[in-house]
Amino acid sequence: MTIHPFSRLGPDCVLDALASIGLHGDGRLLALNSYENRVYQVGIEDAQPLVAKFYRPERWSDAAILEEHAFVAELQAREIPVVPATVIDGRTLHSFDGFRFAVFPRHGGRAPELENPAVLEWTGRFIGRIHAVGAAKPFLERPALDPQTFGAAPRDYLLANSFIPGELRATWASVAQQALDGVLRCYERAGELPQIRLHGDCHGGNVLWTDAGPHFVDFDDARMGPAIQDLWMMLSGERSDMVRQLSDILAGYEDFCEFEPRQLYLVEALRTLRLIHYSAWLASRWDDPAFPAAFPWFNTQRYWQDRILELREQVALMDEAPLWPV
Repeated sequence: MTIHPFSRLGPDCVLDALASIGLHGDGRLLALNSYENRVYQVGIEDAQPLVAKFYRPERWSDAAILEEHAFVAELQAREIPVVPATVIDGRTLHSFDGFRFAVFPRHGGRAPELENPAVLEWTGRFIGRIHAVGAAKPFLERPALDPQTFGAAPRDYLLANSFIPGELRATWASVAQQALDGVLRCYERAGELPQIRLHGDCHGGNVLWTDAGPHFVDFDDARMGPAIQDLWMMLSGERSDMVRQLSDILAGYEDFCEFEPRQLYLVEALRTLRLIHYSAWLASRWDDPAFPAAFPWFNTQRYWQDRILELREQVALMDEAPLWPV
């Protein structure tokens, strides 16, 4: 049986890794909620606690990780509330015993009240500022979010491996193809749109709120893509709710960035791509013992039946009119 690399990342390894760059733990170690990587809050002797992030082996190249770090540092330099990797000995990315890791200052906060129009506008203002910086130049090392990378490739991965029950495989494949055809139609309606550097996973869980306002964390999924990717995940509820929420967000966003209304054709298309990508993400991580323990419902008959229904709903939603006239 193959032993997953993260199985070697015990508390002693975490503390030894930090000691290798001159940070000596005081014994307090708290695992934070992260599955893609391993993230810990660590108490440090005679200093404030910090957050240590150990990157999943073989996911990103060193250059791609450093490009993310540089983007976040660029945002901080423009006084946008983000949490950059700490520079130690002139570097933000370190290695120890086969693991790559970075350390970050600890920033607390609470979940944003996304039902509050003022909170949405404030959040939109800062997303607009992130996008103004993100549009200045492209990523060179990190991939794009598009129908191939988040749709066709994940679909092909799932079909090439034994995750979908045999009796549901043909049905799921058919519905997934219908969904991807719908995605392409949405992209055709939207036409050519600017591709910018994005947060990539900008939902309420990656926005922490304090009395001073929001700050944005976890740029691990930063990619090139359309600006609407960082906006649609803030929307929820019925169509009327999403219209109101988007209006509140754009009231702040457009103070710093122009919004191209044709992007609204992509809201349900991007949601569809995220659904397909999420199933493939779970499948591709299934050898990591943390995943079967955290997601026991994955790869069951019921799971795939629900995904078939979900994609059918998305096929219908993608043919509806955008949230407001374009």
